[in-house]
Parts: sequence; C-alpha cells; structure tokens
Amino acid sequence: MSLTDKAIDRIRELVQSGELPPGAKLPPEQQLAAELGLSRNLMREAVKALAVSRVLEIRRGDGTYVTSLEPELLLSGIGSAVELLRGDTLLELTEVRRLFEPIATGLAADRISAEGLAEVERHLEAMQAARDDVEELNEHDAAFHRAVIAATGNATLATLLEGIASRTLRARVWRGLVDEDAAGRTLAEHKAIYHALAAGDAALAQAAALMHVSTTEQWLREHLDRDGAS
Repeated sequence: MSLTDKAIDRIRELVQSGELPPGAKLPPEQQLAAELGLSRNLMREAVKALAVSRVLEIRRGDGTYVTSLEPELLLSGIGSAVELLRGDTLLELTEVRRLFEPIATGLAADRISAEGLAEVERHLEAMQAARDDVEELNEHDAAFHRAVIAATGNATLATLLEGIASRTLRARVWRGLVDEDAAGRTLAEHKAIYHALAAGDAALAQAAALMHVSTTEQWLREHLDRDGAS
C-alpha cells in the first residue's frame, strides 16, 4: 500500500467513524495533516482522490467538506467504470441485470404510487409511438425501467441498476437495428410488466421482468456466438 493510500484510509476512517459526518467541514489542511501525522503533500493527494470518489467536496475559497454520502453520489461512478469493460463482460452485465431487476420489479409492484405508475405508463405510451424510431424507442425503454426501479424507493438498488444500464442500453439499440421484430416483442414485454404493476401483483411483475431480461440476454448471447463463429 502506498503512502497516499494510507493517507486516504486515515481520512476514510474519520468519515466511517462519524467523526467527520456528512456535510462536515474538514479542519484546515495543515491542522488535519498534523493530527493524522501526515505530510501536507500526502494530505493534499488524499483529499483530491477522495474528492474524485465523491466522498469529499472541495469548495474553492471555502474549504473541504464531506459530501452527503448518499448512494446516488457514491455509486455514480459505476456507469463510467462499466463503459470501460470489454468482451464477455457485456453478457456478465446482462446476467447481473437478470439477477437484480426482476426482484426489484416485484418490489416495485408492492410499493409503486399512482404517480409512479402514471410515469411508467407515460414511457410505455411513448415507446408505442416511437416503435419505428430505434433511438427514441430505446430512450423511453431505459426511462421505463428507471421509473419502475425508482418506485422501489431503494436508492442504492436504483443506482446500481442505472450503472449497468448504459452498456445494456447499447445492446438494446443494436438489437433494434438488426432485428426488425424486436420492437413488437419489446413492447409486448413492457406491457406485461406495466399490467402486473397496475395489478399490484409482485409475483407476476417479477416473472414478466424476468422474461423480458432473459429474452434480451438470450438474443445477445446468440448474436455474440454467431459473430464469434464468423
């Protein structure tokens, strides 16, 4: 472990222990460095690294603060990391989605409000109107799922699923471009999810979401295998 990593750990310990709670202002750099037995250079590097990871926020002319530490903030970098993955990891991401999203959809069926259901319906109607426009169809596809997951009220789950959606979204765009019947099947699968949510049927919602994600995964697996063989 480098000296900078050790410095990062020292500051993280203060945050984790609650000595520096969310929103707290850090002591001046020189004071904190002395208290932790670190050089000012190490302290500065550690603070920069923690600012990049959204643990700290540097406010010029004001000081350095602990962020809200909310999951939407701390986990927001997952999407950027996902974009750097290559090869079979696209299938792995789709598999992760298959493991998490059906359970989340079932949970949403129990918790969704009238306003949340109306938002899901709005994106479903927009998908129907855009069935001949692959890009717009997929934008509302992603928004449909975002609204469903948001209905769980679980910010951590929503952020994790949103993090993997950017890569799987491209897979859905690809599907729409090369499979002319994809729009019809996608709409039917989304309608099944919506009706299960509207009925408040968690088991049916989970099953509908599992069917939807599984068909996408199977399609992607077949096409990747076919391209590999070619």
